[in-house]
Amino acid sequence: MKKIRVVLIEDHDLTRVGLKTALQQSEQVEVVGEASNGRQGLQVLKLTRPDVAIVDIGLPDIDGIELTQQFKEYLRVKGGQNTKILILTMHDNKDAVMGAFSAGADSYSVKDVSIDRLMEAIQVTSEGNSWIDPVIARTVLQQAQNLPGENKDAATVTINAVEPEYKEFLSTCPLTERELEVLELIVGGRSNAEIAEKLYITVGTVKTHVRSILNKLCADDRTQAAVRALRSGWIE
Repeated sequence: MKKIRVVLIEDHDLTRVGLKTALQQSEQVEVVGEASNGRQGLQVLKLTRPDVAIVDIGLPDIDGIELTQQFKEYLRVKGGQNTKILILTMHDNKDAVMGAFSAGADSYSVKDVSIDRLMEAIQVTSEGNSWIDPVIARTVLQQAQNLPGENKDAATVTINAVEPEYKEFLSTCPLTERELEVLELIVGGRSNAEIAEKLYITVGTVKTHVRSILNKLCADDRTQAAVRALRSGWIE
């Protein structure tokens, strides 16, 4: 099985070493680089082009949000493999959370996450989906609900707003009862494995439902689908 190539960018040495040691115990992950500040991190990311970069938001020179924005722009210009960014932080305030997603972050987790949950976050993120800690998810979705419908900020519209061409589409729910159950659990920050356990179905079946939900909602990822569901009133 191909390992997920990961880079760690974290300024606290003990945290970085601890994460690296824990991740190296897994057969799923290969740590291919590390850095203790943003500038070094950018160079390591450009050199290694990992599958997933775990980035601390509070780096001492350029912070994780700026690093994410710069690296995503670099990828846009250069092309090639699209490294996914998993923000790791002690903070769950809405400005930091929304700033990270606006910069192009793919997933977001608090630092006190268990290693099992972090491994799940890395796996989900590497597959092209967003993984959001349940605490963070509530912040994102509450912020999305509070935004005015006419917000056209290009940096945040894919996360926070429903595009005008989808308004009529969203006026009626195209999802099955089972898909709505899955979507409600996604909004609650549940992983595929947790959804499977809750609904007494297999993880493979959950993935099938998720793909169907994304297709029906014309959503790029789980976060966007959840936001559209909330704004449409399907999920309270």
